[in-house]
Amino acid sequence: MIVGNGDIEEGGAGIIDAADIVIRFNDCRSYGAGGSRTDAVAVCNTGRPAKAMLGSREWRAHPGVVSAGEIWSVRDPEKFAAMREPLAISHPELDDFCDDYTAEFSAFCADTGKTHVVIGKSIHDAVDAAISAFDPQPYVVPSSGMIVIGEVLERHDEAEVMLAGFGHVGWEWHPFAAERQLVDRYIDEGRLRRLGTDIAASGKTPYIFNKR
Repeated sequence: MIVGNGDIEEGGAGIIDAADIVIRFNDCRSYGAGGSRTDAVAVCNTGRPAKAMLGSREWRAHPGVVSAGEIWSVRDPEKFAAMREPLAISHPELDDFCDDYTAEFSAFCADTGKTHVVIGKSIHDAVDAAISAFDPQPYVVPSSGMIVIGEVLERHDEAEVMLAGFGHVGWEWHPFAAERQLVDRYIDEGRLRRLGTDIAASGKTPYIFNKR
């Protein structure tokens, strides 16, 4: 179960908590209305979001973060180091976007007994290539949610994976319209499912990939 920070369907919390693995994002805004089970927290490990999380006692003490056995850093340090110079020209307002805090997340995981997973450049590149089929407007990077979907589908292609809380809206420099189209294609291909009221009403348990 990959749980975004958007609205959760009524009755979804119990289904999410019944999953084998639950992945949440950053400050775990889905926690509560979207259940409480949290096995992994996927974080933006560069820029302002990373700095804010690492400097926040509230984030470190959040029950979702505390209970997670893994922290997934969604931004490959080498990839983002290479992006710094082009972004300085195209988006000078994003001067700290590529500041890397991967080592600090590794230290946090070492201190708290968690596994640190860094999603590699190849996943980011593959997501960019898949999105390109939908002629996206100019963008900076795919969303963290799309990177995590790419990671799960690539590494666990035998899995049945369900999404919840994905509204495909947010930061202006993510290609959300194209991401929605890509997710819809994966659903049509049977690679993903969305948590919906029909599933909640049926009481069926989602089928999730095996733990690392």
